[in-house]
Amino acid sequence: MAPSTIISILISYFGILFLISYLTGKNASEESFYTGNKQSPWYLVAFGMIGASLSGITFISIPGTVEGSQFGYMQMVGGYLAGYLIIALVLMPLYYKLQLSSIYSYLETRFGRNTQLIGAGFFLISRIIGASLRMYLVVLVLQRFIFDPLNIHYSLTIFISLALIWSYTFKGGIKTIVWSDTLQTLFMLLSLIVAIVLIGNSFEWSFIESIKTASSSQYSQIFFFDDILGKKHFLKQFIGGAAIALAMTGLDQDMMQKNLSCKSLKDAQKNMLWFSIILIVVNFLFLILGALMFIYKEAHNIPMPVKDVLGELKPASDLLFPTIAMNYLGPACGAIFVVGLIAAAYSSADSALTSLTTSFSLDVLRIDKNKQRYPKHIRTIVHLGFSLILFFTILFFYKKNDSAAIFQLFTLACYSYGPLIGLFFFGIFTDKKPKDIFIPIICIIAPVLSFYLSENSKALLGGYQFGFELLLINGGITYIGLALLPKSEKSKF
Repeated sequence: MAPSTIISILISYFGILFLISYLTGKNASEESFYTGNKQSPWYLVAFGMIGASLSGITFISIPGTVEGSQFGYMQMVGGYLAGYLIIALVLMPLYYKLQLSSIYSYLETRFGRNTQLIGAGFFLISRIIGASLRMYLVVLVLQRFIFDPLNIHYSLTIFISLALIWSYTFKGGIKTIVWSDTLQTLFMLLSLIVAIVLIGNSFEWSFIESIKTASSSQYSQIFFFDDILGKKHFLKQFIGGAAIALAMTGLDQDMMQKNLSCKSLKDAQKNMLWFSIILIVVNFLFLILGALMFIYKEAHNIPMPVKDVLGELKPASDLLFPTIAMNYLGPACGAIFVVGLIAAAYSSADSALTSLTTSFSLDVLRIDKNKQRYPKHIRTIVHLGFSLILFFTILFFYKKNDSAAIFQLFTLACYSYGPLIGLFFFGIFTDKKPKDIFIPIICIIAPVLSFYLSENSKALLGGYQFGFELLLINGGITYIGLALLPKSEKSKF
């Protein structure tokens, strides 16, 4: 597919996003940026959260993991469902009871100002890294298939991508995000289904035959019970999935900001229920696509793509899907792939930028407590500042990254979200109020100890290897540390 054709698709796509931004931002106030005026329809939030949750990493990386992990990722997806139930039944009632705009305001009410800052700090670090990893993959694909042939440097590709996001989220904030993410999720799912259909058509299979073939292939094993010491074991994957859902959705301002824009707790809980059901189906379809992709690769003797990592060429399963879609299945598939990739990436990145701005403005700068409620000029500076931070972080990943992005993202989450799990659940399930000044120390020690355990688990635990259950270990260390701290006074909770 010619780069000029792809650029035309991108221009048309962003034209639609800017139209949505204009319509949703016409009467938007500063409070609309943060809360959407609490008027977001729950069904739009549920559907839009699919795209924000999956992102470009899922769109590219999950199909690419099938060769090594088969359908084992579904073990984690099953754990997601358990995590989402905890969010709906435990965390959401708390957030709505306290009428929060930023969920980390709870930490100040429960423990104190220092705890709010450390909690918001862990989120900011986590979301900057997560959003950058997601955008990195998209930039990698855009650069290879569009901008390299035009001799455009990757730094300009990154800059243009972030400038577009900043432009259409600047005025409406979360009010715009709810609608734009809905559209982007629709495009992403259409691209997924079309890709499955086109690969199936190349073998003269119907859609149902394609799913049956992938489900009975050598790549289709879901459950792994044979090695409790390894990382693929069902219990590790299921528990890790529940912990990741709990942390990266329930304790993440990005995902919760959308839920908190619903009209009521009941609507937000309905949103979470339907979101979790749809997410299971969509993840399974991505794995089906991955199996079909490798079947197609073998049938046509397609070499595995490579990428340059610090001067060394390494296999890049992340690039197999775009390689097949752009070079082997015809221009229609290439166009659909580009739209789906951009939709998946931007539905995650735009909400990340909005939530980073919200958390820093409300939790760190506390602009909602200013006499002039939600001053616009401060929010504008913060919004621009985080765009620049994301720019430099994506540049770093572009130069250094050398592993499957989806698993790198979850591994980083084990360290950055663990203290948040410990803080929130200690606050909810106990009435002790430790001295606020010592809490940040515990929150720093916990991930350090978790990292030490992970790096030395084979020697310390008889060959045991931590998977994503390390996130709960991290949260547990935080919880125990809080329990051991000297008591300040009883909390109201």
